Amino acid sequence: MYGTHGRLLRVDLTTGTSGSEPIPEIVFERLLGGIGLASYLLLRCCPAGVEPLSPENPLVFATSPFVGTGITTASKLAVAAKSPQTGVIGDSLSSSYLAIALKRTGFDALVVTGRAPEPTLLVVDDDRVTFRPAGRLMGLDPAATAEAVRGDMGAGFRVAAIGVAGENGVRYAAISNDGRLAGRTGAGAVMGSKNLKAIAVRGSRGAPVADPKGLATAARGLAERSLGAGTAKYREVGTAANLAFFDRMGVLPTRNFQAGSFSGAEAISGETLLLDHHTDKHGCAACTVGCEHRYRTRDGGPATEARLEYETLFALGSLCGIADPNVVLRAAARCDALGIDAITTGATIAWAMECAERGVELGVPTADLPRFGDGASLLATIEAIGTRSGLGDLLAEGSRRASAIVGQGSESWAMHVKGLELPGYDPRKLQTLALGLAVGTRGACHNRSSAYEVDFSDRLDRRSEATARASAAATAEDQAAVLDSLTLCKFLRHALVDLHGESAALHTLVTGRPTSADDLRRAGERISNLKKLFNIRQGWTRAEDTLPPRVLTENDGTPTHLSRPWLDEMVDAYYGVRGWDEDGTIPAAHLERIGLADLVAEIQPVGTQRSTAPVAV
Repeated sequence: MYGTHGRLLRVDLTTGTSGSEPIPEIVFERLLGGIGLASYLLLRCCPAGVEPLSPENPLVFATSPFVGTGITTASKLAVAAKSPQTGVIGDSLSSSYLAIALKRTGFDALVVTGRAPEPTLLVVDDDRVTFRPAGRLMGLDPAATAEAVRGDMGAGFRVAAIGVAGENGVRYAAISNDGRLAGRTGAGAVMGSKNLKAIAVRGSRGAPVADPKGLATAARGLAERSLGAGTAKYREVGTAANLAFFDRMGVLPTRNFQAGSFSGAEAISGETLLLDHHTDKHGCAACTVGCEHRYRTRDGGPATEARLEYETLFALGSLCGIADPNVVLRAAARCDALGIDAITTGATIAWAMECAERGVELGVPTADLPRFGDGASLLATIEAIGTRSGLGDLLAEGSRRASAIVGQGSESWAMHVKGLELPGYDPRKLQTLALGLAVGTRGACHNRSSAYEVDFSDRLDRRSEATARASAAATAEDQAAVLDSLTLCKFLRHALVDLHGESAALHTLVTGRPTSADDLRRAGERISNLKKLFNIRQGWTRAEDTLPPRVLTENDGTPTHLSRPWLDEMVDAYYGVRGWDEDGTIPAAHLERIGLADLVAEIQPVGTQRSTAPVAV
């Protein structure tokens, strides 16, 4: 096998044992790697109905054939588990050297189950697995944890770690590595529930590619194109450039989606940050684009530096009515240090801010409630969430659970889908994205569907037929699945003339398997269906493919063409385009047609496929 090792490392923290298993080559042929591989392993290893924070919920880390090959941006690590935030598939991607290190151990993926009897550091050094006590690391932020681990183990190790939010079971806690976060859906909480503070990885085993010379030439050409006009925005300003544009378009979520534009947008815009706060920029591992911009506070208080992307900027800025860039930077830095997803953090606090505005009782003194536009209360509430103290204990559950606990009508302004809070696009003007958010397998997510690109183009308008919009949403999902499974950055799509064709050519050079553009399109469809199949097995129903009541019933000054009948029609059309039944389940004949039936049939009960070949412990 070129580009992969064909091996999986299983670790059981309860028993302190590990073992190697083969990954059939057909899995890589049909599902590529990355998110596709992680989704397959999750379906294979996760019992139906498992409690997400129980020892039985597997935590999966997966690489792809492209990792470690020199292809620009192909350094993403896929992380998957049953989400403690949503109860359905939780999948995240993180760009870092950890992906390369894991690939070099001789394994394509790592699956961790069980719960260690004490706080633990898991060490994977090539095929040697050891377990070390991590009590002295508890309470440290992820960066300090990684520094301490490398101080003990050696600079050659790459480290994934959780912060205090993961230790405390915040349901949207993240896993951090190289300063990047596998952020959404709560993988950090799963890791914390296993008493696993950190994972240290070092490897020395490369996976050979089929055509090294041809790949080097192609990779060099792609790297050169990645520095062209298509990615200039990301290099020059970063994704923070979106804020001012979205504000002008009226799709910038403001004050918990009560409006689509923000009077303080200019003060926190990417352009203002670039002029007044910018320090430097970085690129992820194996990346030539360099989109990560860093900024420093300039208000005379203790200097704070943070990386900032649009989603963090909107969630901690306009969504909470915060127009002070210094507050947003401090809030972003604390989210990273605590190890929590900034989108859900901002959105859940914005829900609490609206509760305070409406006089809803949250079980704490009025003085402790966060308020729109109040930077001090935002920062204090973020701290409380990470430590689960006071109001933070409620908000650590996320807006869906918190609103269900509080009641008093607050569910109607909890802005989530399946428990995952909406990203920084107001769907009331973006109909294709609105559908994509409603049917998304991990909940409201713009990264698993680029449907908003259709809305920003002239391909469709609000009068377009349901089937056309549904087809566009499904195509966007499948394209994202391909990129996430090849572990290519989505920004790279702007440097590709033919995304599927050029990616297929790279795939052939790496794996030696003749791959066409249509092969990749079919793989994307399989991966989207595989994720849905996992959700169905975990109890998903059609009722979860919906949008927050505010989006469907309120206007509040933001033009909307959405309604419940409209969404029902769109969801019907989407299921039809997908080839699913009216209730959203997947017919056996459809699984056969798309090439998933044999892979699904191959999956046996947990543990029955464990190899007897040991890994050194």
